[in-house]
Amino acid sequence: MVNYLANRPGLPDETELRIFHFQAQALGIEDAGHGCFLAHGGGDLSGGQQQLAIARALAGGPKLLILDEPTEGIQPSIIKDIGRVIRMLADRGDMAILLVEQYYDFAEELADDYLVMERGEVIASGLGQNMQADGVRRMVAI
Repeated sequence: MVNYLANRPGLPDETELRIFHFQAQALGIEDAGHGCFLAHGGGDLSGGQQQLAIARALAGGPKLLILDEPTEGIQPSIIKDIGRVIRMLADRGDMAILLVEQYYDFAEELADDYLVMERGEVIASGLGQNMQADGVRRMVAI
């Protein structure tokens, strides 16, 4: 029933966010100490649509979650919330997460492994804990 309601056209963003907040609780991805990044009202942050897309993807119980620059256009306080949720999801161990991200600090904090591409070619890869030592920041600096 919740998935049906969440996919109905015409629901206002605030209502849709409440539905996804409920789904986050049901999926066990709400952090009691910080709330859930889905709980913020759509008008309170930029990037609300990215958050809804993540929530929709999670509602299906995927084995692989692909996140394509989830921090793009989102205010810094919300980026921290998203990072906490991604870490909680990764720590559960029931899904793989592929994070495509240009924001180095966010990626370094979350990466178990990394891969750097340039013009479609892999130019570096390794363990997330070695990103700083491997000079990844220099590779991705624009």
